[in-house]
Amino acid sequence: MNRLQRYLFGNLLIATLYSTAGLTLTIWLSQSLRLIEIVVSAGAPMQMFLWLLMLTVPTFLGVVLPLALVGAILFTYNRLTMDSELVVMRAAGVGPFSLAQPAALLALVVVGVVYTLNVWITPSAHRELVRMEYAVRSDYSQLFLREGVFNEVGERFSVFLRERDSDGNLHKVLIHDGRDEGKPVTVMGDRAVMLTGPEGARFVVYDGNRQELDHKTGRLSQLYFERYAVDLKVLTPAAEERWPDARERSTAELMEPGSIAQDDRMRRGLIAELHHRFASPLLTLAYAAVALAALLSGEFNRRGQSLRVTVAVLMVMGLQAAALGLTSLAGKMTPFVPLMYLLPLSVLVPAVWAMSRGLRLKPGQHAPSPVAEPAA
Repeated sequence: MNRLQRYLFGNLLIATLYSTAGLTLTIWLSQSLRLIEIVVSAGAPMQMFLWLLMLTVPTFLGVVLPLALVGAILFTYNRLTMDSELVVMRAAGVGPFSLAQPAALLALVVVGVVYTLNVWITPSAHRELVRMEYAVRSDYSQLFLREGVFNEVGERFSVFLRERDSDGNLHKVLIHDGRDEGKPVTVMGDRAVMLTGPEGARFVVYDGNRQELDHKTGRLSQLYFERYAVDLKVLTPAAEERWPDARERSTAELMEPGSIAQDDRMRRGLIAELHHRFASPLLTLAYAAVALAALLSGEFNRRGQSLRVTVAVLMVMGLQAAALGLTSLAGKMTPFVPLMYLLPLSVLVPAVWAMSRGLRLKPGQHAPSPVAEPAA
């Protein structure tokens, strides 16, 4: 690139970084509200919340980057046009494709980044994010139990404790297990601790008794013990027993859907996800072409280009909605898969043709002439 193109590329790069940061912070804010609710309800530490928040970034960065690039192109070229810099460049003989080259190069860089995210990083991050969310929900060793009230740990399962000391011991504990409606169980103990092992979380109660009431016979049986364990693993489904969805599968797994698909519907979903990962980065080129065609073609108007910018934004939104619709249809009907690649490619040809027309002055308008330097 020559000096002029490096100047354009620098402006585009800075605007893209700012747009990406702004969109990322906005999405982070919405995600953090959901994650805070999960973490606080389970009593997990702040480090867990921050790690979950970091794992969310790759899951939406592949969508944010192309949109941030569009915003950067529209902002940069519109500002240069309003400052008459683009008009002066065209008057100096710089063609539209030369002006578009920095944006096209940046778009190719974004395409490479999005491909890297879609193929490798995003599936791993999404799988780890879901696993951590399930772990936080099911790890009752971190459960926040309030003192002096009945805590609803699970369905028909309550825990009461008088107080908790600094070592994590629970004093004067009452546990009521009503999951078996015919034989509810109540465990009372002088002290209890919560332990987590390979088999899951459990209460270990010391110096107490276990009471079980059989509703059919009306008989109450009691057991006095020095140590008794109450398993908590059965309260929630284990994360490892959950069947991962298509977004959590690695690209290598999606390339062999027959080995993991349980039925035709799941197989179609896996195929649609695989092609979505390869087709969606091409939307970056389509978005960039639409933005460049809107601002580097047609007639120059000193009163502004708000209409052109609005049309470009609406077209990008329409392309994004169409891409999402095609992905959904491809998950139901495999013949729609080729359209996922055809959609972005079909936009490039008319956009390049419109860009080749270049930016022209309106009749009666003249390019601003350089200001002559005063004589010494």
